[in-house]
Amino acid sequence: MSEPFDAVQVIVAKRDGKVIPDPQIDWVVDAYTRGVVADEQMSSLAMAILQRGMTRGEIARWTQAMINTGVRLDFSGLGKATADKHSTGGVGDKITLPLAPLVASFGVAVPQLSGRGLGHTGGTLDKLESLAGWRADVSNEDMHAQLKDVGAVICAAGTQLAPADKKLYALRDVTGTVESIPMIAASVMSKKIAEGTGVLVLDVKVGSGAFMKDLDQARELARTMVDLGTDAGVVTSALLTDMSTPLGLAIGNANEVAESIEVLAGGGPADVVELTVALAREMLAGAGLRDVDPADALKDGSAMDSWRRMIAAQGGDPDTPLTLSPLTEEVRAEADGYVTRLDALGAGIAAWRLGAGRERQGAPVVFGAGIMLNKQLGDPVRKGDVIMTLYAETPERMSRGLSALGEACDGAGTIEVGDSPVERTLFLDSVGTRS
Repeated sequence: MSEPFDAVQVIVAKRDGKVIPDPQIDWVVDAYTRGVVADEQMSSLAMAILQRGMTRGEIARWTQAMINTGVRLDFSGLGKATADKHSTGGVGDKITLPLAPLVASFGVAVPQLSGRGLGHTGGTLDKLESLAGWRADVSNEDMHAQLKDVGAVICAAGTQLAPADKKLYALRDVTGTVESIPMIAASVMSKKIAEGTGVLVLDVKVGSGAFMKDLDQARELARTMVDLGTDAGVVTSALLTDMSTPLGLAIGNANEVAESIEVLAGGGPADVVELTVALAREMLAGAGLRDVDPADALKDGSAMDSWRRMIAAQGGDPDTPLTLSPLTEEVRAEADGYVTRLDALGAGIAAWRLGAGRERQGAPVVFGAGIMLNKQLGDPVRKGDVIMTLYAETPERMSRGLSALGEACDGAGTIEVGDSPVERTLFLDSVGTRS
């Protein structure tokens, strides 16, 4: 059967700055997924989109075309509102772990489809696999049953959700077109809309440890994604939050789970608690619950109850000992003063090299490897105070981690101590918020 369009005419149209007609968008996304449009042709189109951009209508149609290559989940039969959160990724960003059971404790279902880490940003599924027996793969039927019974599920996204995205992302990764805001937005939102949630809150990270380094670009991405969600009938909003320095005190896998449990028990680092509560408040407001305080559920134990039930429902032992790797190295302050730089990228690369992350898809992670911070940005220090402790399984891994602290950030180093205190601004902006 002959194809209705030709890839070259689509490429040339976008190369010349024209709007691609809807039928051509539908065809080119589907044809690429089927293998009719070749990689080199889609590479050329992706570069044209990077350079020429897309209108709001084009991005919405491209996103819908990606959704149409797979299935769309339907949770309407649950009889309760559904809400989800998506983070664009960062260092020490374990927020999904306490957030999903916290929101579920208010009767809102949370179908949280998450991923694995690659490079310096950690993966939620890798963290949770620190718990003995916990499984990431959940069938659609079991997900529906768990949402009805427990209220929250954190699991891997199935291959049936927007399969075009997986193929297109791999291509963008090797053709210098990852930075295209229309295609980033379509990549994120095609999966989230296909997931079938009624409410979506986006946590768009900004700073050295985030994908988006520039606040204006992050605003553009946030606005684009909120528009896509809104146009698709999903109640969507975004918080823009700082990722110039790590979130919390734990960077790794098992230690981030332990820190999340501290938050669910009513403790934990102030920044992790503050962001968890803010995102929960926004998710609940989107679901129509504006007069509740998520912080109460952290204090009275109801969020912890939801957590234990969620972990157990996926075969996990919520009482698994969460131990760190045996080899340790302490990084100490070289002078009196204040921590004026604790760079997220440098800390993330160090944790990755220690074994907490992976260099290629499918490689194992070391659950006990990582970093524990003794100080955060702005804290006062005396000469000799421990700023962070590194954990690794082998001397070679430890050496690589220590080297990363000095090499990262264009040679500036990860840690600096200065004479004047600095303050971190966690919340930078918002788009379409309701809380």
